[in-house]
Amino acid sequence: MANPEKTLRPKIEFFESLGIVGESLTKVLCSKERILQSSLKKQIIPFVDFVKGNFGTGENILCSLKSVSTWSIFWCNPDKAMVPNISTLRAQGVPEGHIQTLLVWHPRAFTCKVDFFKEMVHEVKAMGFEPAKKSFIYALRPKTAMSKETWEKKKELLVSYGWSEEQFRSAFELQPVFMLTSEKKIKKVMDFLLNTAGLKSSDVAKCPNLLLCSLEKRLIPRWLFMKVLMSKGLIKPVELTWALTLSNSVFEKRYVIEYEKDAPEVIKAFRDGTGFKDLVADCNT
Repeated sequence: MANPEKTLRPKIEFFESLGIVGESLTKVLCSKERILQSSLKKQIIPFVDFVKGNFGTGENILCSLKSVSTWSIFWCNPDKAMVPNISTLRAQGVPEGHIQTLLVWHPRAFTCKVDFFKEMVHEVKAMGFEPAKKSFIYALRPKTAMSKETWEKKKELLVSYGWSEEQFRSAFELQPVFMLTSEKKIKKVMDFLLNTAGLKSSDVAKCPNLLLCSLEKRLIPRWLFMKVLMSKGLIKPVELTWALTLSNSVFEKRYVIEYEKDAPEVIKAFRDGTGFKDLVADCNT
């Protein structure tokens, strides 16, 4: 059995020297077991030196190193993937700050095979995303997060619900991250929005954020809530896509607080997350 004083303590002291202490340190150590199994001198320190050498020091780099996700790539050989992939982004004119953002947000992108990464960079650029803008790395994240086969399966699934090539491209330009949604969730959300909530496929294409929303925690409760308010004559029919994508604070202020006195039972059901089916049944009788 390894001696904690010789293996664990030096790593903890090293992390603390970087300013990674308290809860941040606990998250790093508990979330990434491989860190504890890796060599401090041969893997961890070289990775930190690489990040510092490429992105400098200061608060921004400290935030990067505190990120649990960032440490998921520390055992990668920087020279084989990270260095050439970063060079590809720089050659395309991606700002240093945006590269650092991608490192924290989606570090695995830098571990992609060099040829694949370069191909994805060119594909994103061909789709109209400008390397100098932050939207470029937002689009690059999903492109590098899955195989080309998985990408095509998701795209074909959306086409099966009625999306055209142009609608898919437009939706991706609006919100690239929606392509990170699993095929299973895409199917469940599209089935609900089209077959239950009555939206058109084109409505979802115009508002791809809907595919990022939780079906159980947002879409279904809000749809039922709006349905009951309209059936009671408290509100006029509204654009459902608009209501479903409002922030929680705006939705609460616009609909929940506004009708707290007029429909207390509806508000209670919405806040408790229960009782909607009975309320809908009562409204339809």
